[in-house]
Amino acid sequence: MKKSSLAGACLLALSLMMGSGAALAKTPPDQLIIGMNMNNLLTLDPAAMTGNEVVGIVVNLYDSLVELDANQLTNVKPALAKSWDISPDGKVLTFHLRDNVTFHSGNPLTADDVVWSMRRILHLNLAQASVWKSYGFSKKNIDNQVSAPDPYTVQITLPKANDPQLVIYSLGAFGNLGVLDSKTVQQHEANNDWGNRWLTTNEAGSGPFMLETWQAKDVLRMKRNPHYWREEAKMSRVVLRHFQESQTLRLMIEKGDLDVANNMAVSDINALRKDPNLTVEAVQKGTVYYVAMSMKEAHFANPKVREAVRYLIDYQGINKALMPGYGVLHQRPIKAGMPSTLPDPGYQLDIPRAKKLLAEAGYPEGFDTTLRVLADQPFLNIAIAVQSTLMQAGINAKIITGTGNQIYGAMRERKFDLLVGRGGSGMEPHPHSSLRALVYNPDNSDEARLTNFQGWRTGFYDKQLNEMIDAALLERDPQKQLADYQAIQTRYDLLIPALQPLSQMVDSVVVRNEVKDFQSHPSATTFLREVYKVSEGDKG
Repeated sequence: MKKSSLAGACLLALSLMMGSGAALAKTPPDQLIIGMNMNNLLTLDPAAMTGNEVVGIVVNLYDSLVELDANQLTNVKPALAKSWDISPDGKVLTFHLRDNVTFHSGNPLTADDVVWSMRRILHLNLAQASVWKSYGFSKKNIDNQVSAPDPYTVQITLPKANDPQLVIYSLGAFGNLGVLDSKTVQQHEANNDWGNRWLTTNEAGSGPFMLETWQAKDVLRMKRNPHYWREEAKMSRVVLRHFQESQTLRLMIEKGDLDVANNMAVSDINALRKDPNLTVEAVQKGTVYYVAMSMKEAHFANPKVREAVRYLIDYQGINKALMPGYGVLHQRPIKAGMPSTLPDPGYQLDIPRAKKLLAEAGYPEGFDTTLRVLADQPFLNIAIAVQSTLMQAGINAKIITGTGNQIYGAMRERKFDLLVGRGGSGMEPHPHSSLRALVYNPDNSDEARLTNFQGWRTGFYDKQLNEMIDAALLERDPQKQLADYQAIQTRYDLLIPALQPLSQMVDSVVVRNEVKDFQSHPSATTFLREVYKVSEGDKG
C-alpha cells in the first residue's frame, strides 16, 4: 500500500473511533459499522433510488407492505400488510394494514400514506416508476387505480391483465413502495416536487432505523427507532463509512475497525477467506454485468456491428480472471436458476469472425468510439479487457470513467456509445423481472423516459418481442409459459441485441464473526433489524 493510502486509512480509523466515542480500535458492541464504496449512492428518495447500495439503506429506514424471504424468494412475508387478498379475476389486490404503526415523526401510518406514496412514484416519474409503468400504471391513471376504502385497507386495481403474484413480488423485492409519511413530506414540498429534493438527503419512514446524518462520500448514520412496531432493532446505531480503496477496507476489517465490508476487490476478498475471525458471504443476485451499445449511435444501429461486438468479448477469460467473487459466466437475459432459462449460447472471443462482420458492415478498418464505465472494480477491469479485444478488430474505444451519476446518467439520457454496466433487477423470482429490466421497451420514443429499462436506454426495440413478453406473463399453463419464455430468449439472440450479458452478479460481503444474524438478501433488501454482536468470549 502507498504511504498516502496508509496514512489515509489511519486517519479514517482514528475518526471512526472518535466519532463513536470508543476508546479502543474495536467497534462499539451496540453499533454496526459497515464499510462500503458510496460513489453510487446518489439519493435516499425511494422513488428515485437506483443501485443495490441505496436499496440496502432505504429498506431499513422505510417499511413496505410485504417482504421476500431471503432463503426462499417466492415466500412472501407480511410487513405493513398483515394479510392480503387477490380477487378471483386477478385484477384487484387488497392489503389489510396493521393499526399500530407510527412514522418516525410520531404520525400514525394509515392507508392514505400508502396510497399517496404509490401515487407519488408515478407522478414523479423517476427511476422506480418504470416497474409500475410496465404493469400499466401511469401518471394519468394512478389516482384512480389505488384507493383506501378505510384507514387500514389499501386496494390496488391493475390497469391491464397481469400476473398478480408478480406485482406482489415487486412490492417486496425492491422496497420500492417504501411507505412515506405523507404529512411530513408535503411540508417539505417545493415547486410541486412531491418532496423529492428534501428526500434526497432526508427520510420520512417508519422503519427500524432513523436517519441521523448523511454526508455524501463520507458517512451515513442511522439510529434505532425506539417506537418501532416490531421489536426494537438490536443495534442502537448503524454507521456506514465510505472507502474508495479495497485495501483500506481490508485493513480496517482485519483490525476490527469495521464489522462488515462491501465492494472489495477479489484479491482482498480471497485473502480474507483465510482469516479465522472473518466470514465471506457470497450471494448470487439477479443482476448481470453487461456490455451495452447505444442504437442511437450510427455504428451500433447496424446489427452486423453489434454482432461483431458480441464476438469481441472474452467472456471466459473475463469470468475466470476478473469475476471470482463478483460474478459467474452468464449470457442470457433471464437469470440463471430459473426453469425457463435456456443454457448459455456459448459465445466466445472470435476475432476473425468479428473482423468479417465489420467488413460486411462497411468498417473493414474499424472505427473510433467511447466506452463508459464506473471507476470501480470489477467494472473498470472488465472495460479494459473489452477495450483490448475490441482493438484487435480495429475498434478503438476510448475509456471514459466516472461516478454512477456520470456513467449511468449518460445512459439514462441515451447519450453514450459503449458502456460496461450492471443491472437488470431480476430480483423478483419470476422470469418477467429480468426481461422487464433488460429487454422490454414498450415505447422507444425519447419522450417516454423509461429510464429504468435497459432496453429503452440502449434504444433496442422490437414490437413482436414486447408482445411475446406481454403474452408470456399472462399465460396460465405452466408448460406453455415456460416454452414462451424460452422462445423469447431465442428471438432476443437472433435480433442481435444492444445489450450483451456476460456475468451474473455474486455479492461477496466480509463479516466479522462477532456479528450474528447478518444475512445478505438476494434482492439487495438486506434487513439489519435482527443483527447483533457477541463479545470475544461468546463467539461460539
